[in-house]
Amino acid sequence: MSLRTRQASAGDEEAEINITPMLDVVFILLIFFIVTASFVKEAGIQVDRPSAVRAEPKPRANILIAISPTNEIWIQKRRVDVEQVRSNIERLLGETPEASVLVQADRKSRNGLFVSIYDQAKEAGVKEIAISALEAQ
Repeated sequence: MSLRTRQASAGDEEAEINITPMLDVVFILLIFFIVTASFVKEAGIQVDRPSAVRAEPKPRANILIAISPTNEIWIQKRRVDVEQVRSNIERLLGETPEASVLVQADRKSRNGLFVSIYDQAKEAGVKEIAISALEAQ
């Protein structure tokens, strides 16, 4: 009887499936997807964008700057002064050197403020700057 018991217990051990390697693979895939995921960035406020006949979708903008109707400037959910725009853009360019800037200006904001932001972004070294608009219907 002891021989049968030994054989039965040996058979039971072989029937078990070791899932440790599968868990390792799943964990590595999870880390891969977290590292490569692109997260949605927001400027910090909602703006009433003007409409344009030739508005084209821009698939990716790394630095979002919003101008409120009261001419406040927002970068990454923080209100900044006009003098601080260049330093904030330079800091964000340090994180992603090939970043582009998208300015979301409210239709009631001053044009001169947009020009000032545009100039500071160019001085900071940004190669591509766009202004956000709604597609005209």
